[in-house]
Amino acid sequence: MYKTWITVLAASIGVAGWTNLAVAGLFSAKRPVIVILADDLFLGDAEGHFNGAGTLDIQSRRMNPAVSCVGQFTSSVARGSSGQVQCNDGASGSFHFERLSVFSGYGVGTFSRGSISFAYGLNAEEAALYLKLPEGKKLTHNGSELELVDL
Repeated sequence: MYKTWITVLAASIGVAGWTNLAVAGLFSAKRPVIVILADDLFLGDAEGHFNGAGTLDIQSRRMNPAVSCVGQFTSSVARGSSGQVQCNDGASGSFHFERLSVFSGYGVGTFSRGSISFAYGLNAEEAALYLKLPEGKKLTHNGSELELVDL
């Protein structure tokens, strides 16, 4: 009887640990994000979790590829959807966003060097509807990646 209880307890602990890992993966989603930040194009990923919290990881693709930024966001009906971003060059900002679906949306914000506009979970053509592009520029796909080019 004692051996049976030990076996059941060990199996329960093993299943509980595995379940927590599975739940973490099942209830989160990573989507591409396209960001126009102070007239620079940043690309990366946003990962949202079931509880409404999430993270953002983006990198400059145009002006200075060495600049990367990370951020956190929350999304809830009661508090709205907002977040903060901090870059490795010391710049920072805040933003708010609207969901278009569970896996896509767009937003705007302020940044220490200018404005932020972004779209997540959308392709370049869809995202262009929500992005505030620098004057005289358009977003295009050059065959392998997105870039800002002159009109």
